[in-house]
Amino acid sequence: MNESLTFLSVAPEIAVAAAAVLLLMVEVTFKPRAAVWGAIAGAGLAAGAALSVWQWVAHRGADAGVFWHEMIAVDGFSALAGMLVFPLAGLGLMSAWRLAASQRRRGAEFVALVMLAAAGAHLMAASADLIMLFIGLEIFSLSLYVLTGFTRERRDADEASLKYFLLGAFASAVFLYGVALVFAATGTTSIYGVDGIADYLAGTIIFRPGVLLAGLALLLVGMAFKVSAAPFHVWAPDVYQGAPGGITGFLAASAKIAGFAALARVLTAALGARAADWVPAVAVLAAASVVVGTLLAIAQDDVKRLLAYSSVAHAGFILTALVAGRGGIGDMWFYLATYAVQVLGAFTVAAVVSGDGAGRSPLAHWVGLGRRAPWLAAAMSLMLLAMAGIPFTAGFAGKVAVFRAAIDAGYLWLVIVAVLATVAGLFFYLRVIMAMYLADPEEAAEVPAGPAVGWGARVVLVVAAAATLAFGIAPWPLLEVLRDALPL
Repeated sequence: MNESLTFLSVAPEIAVAAAAVLLLMVEVTFKPRAAVWGAIAGAGLAAGAALSVWQWVAHRGADAGVFWHEMIAVDGFSALAGMLVFPLAGLGLMSAWRLAASQRRRGAEFVALVMLAAAGAHLMAASADLIMLFIGLEIFSLSLYVLTGFTRERRDADEASLKYFLLGAFASAVFLYGVALVFAATGTTSIYGVDGIADYLAGTIIFRPGVLLAGLALLLVGMAFKVSAAPFHVWAPDVYQGAPGGITGFLAASAKIAGFAALARVLTAALGARAADWVPAVAVLAAASVVVGTLLAIAQDDVKRLLAYSSVAHAGFILTALVAGRGGIGDMWFYLATYAVQVLGAFTVAAVVSGDGAGRSPLAHWVGLGRRAPWLAAAMSLMLLAMAGIPFTAGFAGKVAVFRAAIDAGYLWLVIVAVLATVAGLFFYLRVIMAMYLADPEEAAEVPAGPAVGWGARVVLVVAAAATLAFGIAPWPLLEVLRDALPL
């Protein structure tokens, strides 16, 4: 492994962060139109994505390495995270563009926060040291806390932001305590290298592993909060409902990508030698998430809360792949990539239907949408059917992939629980579709007029629909590529 100091190892983060700083300086100095924000943000995110592609080509497999004194890993795993999170941030900004523009001069801060969140998310995936992972986690989390309450117009947005901040700070403290205990047990926070955690655990017999196991448990709890896995999910429904509709999709999708990328590297690379200890715990978390998320989603009459509880269930499905260890990472990436696009598309439709700055999206707003805005209803139906796992959608291919990984690892009982939850989940997805197409508009207490769809939302929905159908019909090429996206 290469331990030299090179700025190319953090080039994606530098490009995006530099663009965010440039955006703020241009705004303060010249007070430009919103189109200038978009141009700078687009250039920065495109540069981050391009540099991630370069890392994928040049530093995958045997050419991977660690840099900055074993703090940053450059491998197929981190490169793929950048290839996902930076385009996702661009799509998130398109979805929220009307919201950003409506904030006037504060809109530049909104755009910069999305870019900094993307940089923090990629840093989490590329971290080769637990301390660096914590720094990336805080950059990412603090940006999302502010974005959640950015509009300042609704009390529920302020409440959601404060709740997210307080519970997130507690989860970060739990994670940091876990880092301290792992350091106490192994003498290092570095994942790789001669004196790293992985090397220490592979070559040392620990007769009293209590401190290490306690640290492992706290690390798992801290990351389970970030990905909204049950029972550490209580923040998600209120935050997703209270956050401005335009940015909720990016919040939901990026949190999954960053959290699971960090969790997968820590568990499979740093603590791979202790898989017998953490795999059963991950299986229990997965089962709890799919059951709790599905059952609570059934009882919701607000679409954003329904999608929030659905995200808890999907966290369980993604964890199902992780019980296979390194063998399930490619399947985890496929599910993450396709679900991120689907949830961004679904929240984009919710923002159009109920308002870019709105928090709540009651089911009454969706009644008759199939007649008022047929293409919008069709896009939402496709996203919901994909999340439900209907054949010929990417959601179905993702579920088959993660279920196969769990079966190969000997966790047939977990797959049975997940399949039963999938069947039960059809109820709440079809409930929204029935409201759009079959319910009588006169039954709704308040039905807005046909919603206007902005250009950004149109682009997001076209991309989401195309990806969902393409990878549902022919998932194998992408699956084969993603199975090369392994951590060092």
